[in-house]
Amino acid sequence: MILLKLIFAHLLGDFILQPNAWVVAKEQKKWRAWQLYAHVGIHFALICLLVWQADFIMWAVLLTFLHFTTDILKLYFQKPSSKRTWFFADQIIHISAIVLIWAWSQSVSLNVFSILGNQNFLLLITCLYALTQPVSVLIRIIISKWTPDTGSNNTDSLVSAGNFIGILERLFVFAFVIAGKWEAIGFLLAAKSIFRFGDLKEAKDRKLTEYVLIGTLLSFGIALLMGILFNFLQPMSL
Repeated sequence: MILLKLIFAHLLGDFILQPNAWVVAKEQKKWRAWQLYAHVGIHFALICLLVWQADFIMWAVLLTFLHFTTDILKLYFQKPSSKRTWFFADQIIHISAIVLIWAWSQSVSLNVFSILGNQNFLLLITCLYALTQPVSVLIRIIISKWTPDTGSNNTDSLVSAGNFIGILERLFVFAFVIAGKWEAIGFLLAAKSIFRFGDLKEAKDRKLTEYVLIGTLLSFGIALLMGILFNFLQPMSL
């Protein structure tokens, strides 16, 4: 319960109770911005209010100090081109600090090596990774001989959008298979058909439509097989 309260306090402090103007001020003035200290003070107050235990104040101070240190590092090291990377790194560090402080304060043993050595965990991580860039490369190679010429002036698509869409759809399909939610896979395929193939119909390019259809079926098929394989191998790894 305390861990959930700490995470909830973090989400409130970082996303709900931090106006965008404060973020801009911190990026411009760094440690001289009063908004930085107000932000950190809000985090401390939220932790104390939500946990509401006198013997947890020392841990609240330590957690607040770690939050302040992480924010300072982010403000001084992030560049306009690396904001997205630093955002995720910042959140990962915050959540990790929360989990570690919670475990320390509650004398909870976190055996990371035991988790990493678990066969089911390694199988899951391997499947998830395989469904990202490796499968993207595999599909690209398989359908490369059918790649249609769409012209060099086609700027109607986001950079690498197709690759990211394919990765996300495979991860969703894999999650639905291992959860036994087969109906959700049909919904996902139908939703993609509505959005994607509607545009292809307007383009009136049969080769492009067939190319996208082959890629989509390969993507869904590989994800389905990976999910079935995971469910089959999981009991064997126990």
